Amino acid sequence: MAINTDKNTYTIAFATVMVVIVGALLAFLASALSAKISENERLEKQQNILYAMGVNENEGSGSVSFIGTDKVAEAFNTYIKDQLVLEGDKVTSNDAAYLIDLKKEESNAKAGKTRRLPVFVGEKDNKEFYIIPMRGKGLWDAIWGFVAVDKNMIVQGVYFDHKGETPGLGANIKQRYFMDDFIGESILNNGNYVGISVAKGNNDPANELKTDNEVDALAGATITGDGVSAMIKQSISLYKPFLQTIASN
Repeated sequence: MAINTDKNTYTIAFATVMVVIVGALLAFLASALSAKISENERLEKQQNILYAMGVNENEGSGSVSFIGTDKVAEAFNTYIKDQLVLEGDKVTSNDAAYLIDLKKEESNAKAGKTRRLPVFVGEKDNKEFYIIPMRGKGLWDAIWGFVAVDKNMIVQGVYFDHKGETPGLGANIKQRYFMDDFIGESILNNGNYVGISVAKGNNDPANELKTDNEVDALAGATITGDGVSAMIKQSISLYKPFLQTIASN
């Protein structure tokens, strides 16, 4: 008996079978690759943290170049001397602090639960770095990153990334020429923790002035730039009590 493929029932049945098959395949692949995906995410976080403190493979004024995935675990253990978790007034060491989900912790805080704040203590060329993770909102979706400061609250490096900012505009927050502008800026102003603003028309496009708490904005990306400014300021405010203990030593 021939199947009448012109009937609506055939079309619906065929579509249903295909959805089930494709769904099963995707579920199988997600399960089979979950360990690999988790491992890649772990290595990427380590690369980002190290990049913020200047441990990378950048050359000259070229593009962003991370420590290779084959070397990053060893480099992370070498340069990151301690991983701390701040919970209220309590500070503890935790070797897996870099895996803390900032989005989840933000949700916990909104629900009235204690928020865990990870911070990383790095050492390079006999100098200590304090690397703070950040999360915020860009034009279209989440933005995040890390900022590394020394005991004088001078930025030693940053790393930014995004989920869906506009290519060629807001997406340029992860370009090296933008991130390098933050190096040497202070997050303090007259003793106040103010962060660093991405400022349009700050009259310092070459970023030679390092005492104004500003870097030059990206062309055509005002909202993303404002998101970066807000992200830094809000993150600094969360870590202010911890940073004050560093600055006072």
